[in-house]
Amino acid sequence: MLNILMDAGDGVGTITINRPERFNSLDDETARDLRKAGLQFARDDAIRAVVLRGSGGVFCSGADLKYVRASGVFGEAFRSILEYIHSTISEIRRAPKPFIAAVDGIAAAGGFGLAMSCDLVIASDRAWFEWAYSKTGLTGAESSTFMLPRLIGLRQAMELLLLNPRITAQRALEIGLITAIYPHETFDRDVHEVALRLAAGPTEALGIAKEMLNQAAGMDRLDVHLDRELENLGRIADRDNFAEGIDAFFAKRAPAFGAK
Repeated sequence: MLNILMDAGDGVGTITINRPERFNSLDDETARDLRKAGLQFARDDAIRAVVLRGSGGVFCSGADLKYVRASGVFGEAFRSILEYIHSTISEIRRAPKPFIAAVDGIAAAGGFGLAMSCDLVIASDRAWFEWAYSKTGLTGAESSTFMLPRLIGLRQAMELLLLNPRITAQRALEIGLITAIYPHETFDRDVHEVALRLAAGPTEALGIAKEMLNQAAGMDRLDVHLDRELENLGRIADRDNFAEGIDAFFAKRAPAFGAK
């Protein structure tokens, strides 16, 4: 079974993360294939809008912690996965066409960051969002520490980071995390209609306008920030708190974190 599915038609490219048994988390191979798919659609002139989604009523839960744990080299495993994800995010922001995150179900940690990096975020009424990194003693990556203060302001970004609330789709809409909410029963059809509308638009003009908004929002600093996220998360993943956090995660108990 392929972990990344690609479909194209009527100017719309759809990328589906297809690991529902692992909550659409990303191991090294899946992250690499996601990057390939993002790159292909971003640079294909026949594709005028791209939808990023997950299968099985889940968007994405970020890096595959089971895979990271089994590697025995936590920082190295994260670095390998994140290099692919960060490259995908960079391509999404540079692409001269709109990318839509179609979030049905959970978008947590890296999945949260992937969604936030897209131009539009459309959620189903059963979607929810969670920062989640602090649950296992991590620092945040996948553009989340870059995008959050730009999307919702520093104060609310700090709330999500420090208190880690689980955000419903309605709350996400209220604070500016997402673009729109549709019923889960008609979600795929509704997202596709939005994508078709974008694909029928003036692609070149929209691409230029997207680039100008990116410049105004300081997106030219994104790649530097992604490198810092990668460096910091890779370093902290080799500390005792992450070892405790990942053990607690799989034991389904509260972690006992230290100061360092």
